Amino acid sequence: MSSENSSADDVRQVWDVVVVGAGPAGASAAYAAAVAGRRVLLLEKAELPRYKTCGGGIIGPSRDALPPGFELPFKDRVHAVTFSHNGRFTRTRRSKQMLFGLINRPEFDQRLVEHAQKAGAELRTGVTVQRVEQHGSEVPDRRTVAVVLQGGEVLLARSVVGADGSASRIGAHVGVKVDQVDLGLEAEIPVPETVAEDWKGRVLIDWGPIPGSYGWVFPKGDTLTVGVISARGEGAATKRYLEEFIGRLGLAGFEPSISSGHLTRCRADDSPLSRGRVLVCGDAAGLLEPWTREGISFALRSGRLAGEWAVRIAEAHDAVDTRRQALNYAFAVKAGLGVEMSVGRRLLTVFERRPGLFHAAVTGFRPAWKGFKDITRGATSLGEIVRTHPMAQRALTAMDRRPAKGGEVSSSP
Repeated sequence: MSSENSSADDVRQVWDVVVVGAGPAGASAAYAAAVAGRRVLLLEKAELPRYKTCGGGIIGPSRDALPPGFELPFKDRVHAVTFSHNGRFTRTRRSKQMLFGLINRPEFDQRLVEHAQKAGAELRTGVTVQRVEQHGSEVPDRRTVAVVLQGGEVLLARSVVGADGSASRIGAHVGVKVDQVDLGLEAEIPVPETVAEDWKGRVLIDWGPIPGSYGWVFPKGDTLTVGVISARGEGAATKRYLEEFIGRLGLAGFEPSISSGHLTRCRADDSPLSRGRVLVCGDAAGLLEPWTREGISFALRSGRLAGEWAVRIAEAHDAVDTRRQALNYAFAVKAGLGVEMSVGRRLLTVFERRPGLFHAAVTGFRPAWKGFKDITRGATSLGEIVRTHPMAQRALTAMDRRPAKGGEVSSSP
C-alpha cells in the first residue's frame, strides 16, 4: 500500500460478509451471499488448489446443493458396490442408475471457489485468521465484526461465516462443542491400467474390525483412494486396519502417492451455531453424518444456509434482530441436517454393536439395499426413511434396545 492514508481507508472499508475457509462450506456460503448482491470476501490460508483427506464421493444431496450450472469433475461414476465384513462374506450389488460420482477434492473445491468468484465474491489466499472480535478497540460499532489476520491486519465485516474446518478458530470463538471424534486414514494409490479397469464403476465398503469402523475403495481413473475410519483413541489399531485392508486387496505392492490422516468432529446436540454476528457451518460447526462421517453434502448445504443468513445478519440493525436471524439459521440447520444427524447417531450406536446385521441387511434384504440406493442418489434421506417407513422405525427401535450377543452378529448372505 502506497501510504498510511490508503491503508487506513482499506481498514475502514466494511465487507457485508467475510467467509473464513474456502472448502465446500465456505465456497457455498460465499456464493450464496454474493448471489444476493452483497460485498463478500472469501479468505483461505492455503494456496488453491490444495489437497484434502477425503474419499470424494458426491451423493445426491451434494449434487442438489451445488450452484446452478456447476459441472461436476467426475473421475468415475459408481453403479456397483461391493460390501464385505472385515474382508469376509463379500457380495456385490449393482444398480442400473448411477449411485454417486467420485471427484478429486482439489479440483472440486477450486471449481466451487470459481463459481463464488463469478457471482461476485472476492478471494484472498495465503491469509491466516488469528481471531475475530465483536467488542473492543478494533470494533468501531455494534454492527461490525473485526477479523484479525496473522500479521495484525484487520478486516471489518457486518457478518462473518466460519468455514475453517474441523480445527476451526471461528468455531472456538462461537463455542462449538463436539461429542464424537473419529480418525480417518487414507492412501491415494496409483495403479496399473489392468487394476484400474477391475475397479471401474465399482466401490468397496468393508465393515471393519474396530467397533464403528469401516474401510472404502474409491476408484478415480488410474488412482484408487483407499481409506479407513474409526473412533479417535484407536490410532494404532486404525493404522493396522488400513495396512491389512490394503494387503487383503492385493494393493500392498503399489506405492501411495499421498498418505494422510484427518480428524472428523461431530457437534453435540446443544452446540451453538452462532455468536453475535458470527455463524459457523460445515466441519467448523461439527456438521457431518455421524455413521458414515460423510461431510461434503453437510458442508454444501449448511454453507448455503450460512451464506443466506449472513446476508440477513449483515442487514440487521440491532442485537435483537441479529439474534432473531441467528436463531432462524440454527433452526434451518437443525430442521434438516440435525434430523439426519440424530438418525445417524442411532445407526452408528447399533452398527458399533452389530456390524454383521448391517452387512446381512444391505446385501440380502431388498428394502435395505433400496434405501441405500435412494439415499446415495438423493431420492430420500436417512431421516425421511425413518420418518415415513414404519418398518424402518420399528427395526431401529428394536435394534436400539437389543443387546448384541457376543459383541456382534456375523452373517453370510
